[in-house]
Amino acid sequence: MLNRPTRRRCRHRRTVPALRPALVPVLAVAALLTTAGCSGGGGGAGAGAADDAAASASAAAARAPSPSPSVTVAHTLTEAQARSALVTPADLGDGWTGTQGAATWRDALLKGRADVTDCQRLLDGLYAENLLGDPAGSRAAAGFDDDGAGTQLRYQVGAYDRAALDSSLAWLKTVPETCGQFTATDVRGGQFTVRAVAAPMPGLGEAAEGLRVTVSGDGGGWPAVLTLDYAAVRVGDSALSLTDGGLDEVDAGDVRRAAEAGTRRLEEVLAGGTPAAALSAPASASESEPASEAASEPAGASEAASVPAPDSAPPSEQSGDEDETDPDELS
Repeated sequence: MLNRPTRRRCRHRRTVPALRPALVPVLAVAALLTTAGCSGGGGGAGAGAADDAAASASAAAARAPSPSPSVTVAHTLTEAQARSALVTPADLGDGWTGTQGAATWRDALLKGRADVTDCQRLLDGLYAENLLGDPAGSRAAAGFDDDGAGTQLRYQVGAYDRAALDSSLAWLKTVPETCGQFTATDVRGGQFTVRAVAAPMPGLGEAAEGLRVTVSGDGGGWPAVLTLDYAAVRVGDSALSLTDGGLDEVDAGDVRRAAEAGTRRLEEVLAGGTPAAALSAPASASESEPASEAASEPAGASEAASVPAPDSAPPSEQSGDEDETDPDELS
């Protein structure tokens, strides 16, 4: 057997063409980036991407404009602002002047004990003129008479505790349902029928409630009917309230006009403005004085007088030793 020579297998090598000079820098840069991404300790390429994203977000946040301040700014009503927020006779219309004193029907027809426990608050609040409760801060009040119509209007404005104020407004809304009609007995044993109906005040302030209350019965031997229009308007933590009453017909438009003018004034003073034709020097109660003692006196008006405060004790606690009311005084 012949020995054949061993055939050597040779692999053909492909010749790789030389890289073009233009590609060298690009590949070098890619290699460096890859090396940098792989060399990061622990986080790897994902950590690098997260860092880049965070940096981009921070830069975007820095470029974003700052939010604009809120348009509505809470203000605390000062004593000067409370005086400026009082309405004037010019706001009420023709016939109104500064009051000469509290009307006599206040004691004759608003002192009594309600036969419904929950309605005593309404009767006492109407007499003491504090259905909203006592203000927690500055307050001011003014009284006006319309001698031609025989009516009297009491106007108040003050700074309140917000939670207590909202609670009072919520209670006022329920009065026509819970105290639509009840009987009140005065200290002499005379009885009066009290009726309350809703008198809405839409579009005023941030919240508003209104009532029309009538008190009828035997007033000293002859029939008497007292009509009271009441309104309360909240603006922020401040509020205005007013009562317009009389023994004759009471124009519901009077309380609406007063509430509208008062709301505009209160909003303006809380915004830092000064309403035109404000009462120049009405008296206002300090924080330590009871609300019923707050009264205003227009400076320079000889016919103006402060509104006398009602008795400090609630109507239900009045003694029976008072003098009999002369029927001729109920006018």
